[in-house]
Amino acid sequence: MSDENTNGVAPSGPAFTVEKIYAKDVSFEAPNAPAIFSETLQPELQINLNQRVQRLNDNAYEVVLKVTLTCKAGERTAYVAEVDQAGIFGLVGLEAGTVDALLGTQCPNILFPYARNMLSNLIQDGGFPPFFLQPINFDALYAETLRQRAEEGGAQATTQESGHA
Repeated sequence: MSDENTNGVAPSGPAFTVEKIYAKDVSFEAPNAPAIFSETLQPELQINLNQRVQRLNDNAYEVVLKVTLTCKAGERTAYVAEVDQAGIFGLVGLEAGTVDALLGTQCPNILFPYARNMLSNLIQDGGFPPFFLQPINFDALYAETLRQRAEEGGAQATTQESGHA
């Protein structure tokens, strides 16, 4: 990746750009098909959401939003659909706190519709009724992450203080 954005124009000040959006990993399993199609049990859904950030260079980051959806019918797994939706984002001339906030909120907000669409298509193409993943408030998740960091930082400071006594 170059230090320029995809339009070939170097930013003249602080900038946040979307360089690339892509599917990094996609998986669909229906381990109990075709027998599961005749089950009349109420399905139970479990959603797991993760985010990874990797710094590629001074101004570019890869953000991967991983969404795993597991559907069970009773004790049997109907399907597991998993999407790692990724993007490369340019962040130039921004303070560290702003970069952290953009990586934790705006980047997953940009990636989420792509992941939701891919999951929906995987599930329907797998022979199951469509599933529409509801919107996720990444701002609230990021705020919770900041709260947890502050608590952990406070706990570490307390431990360090008591260790010096």
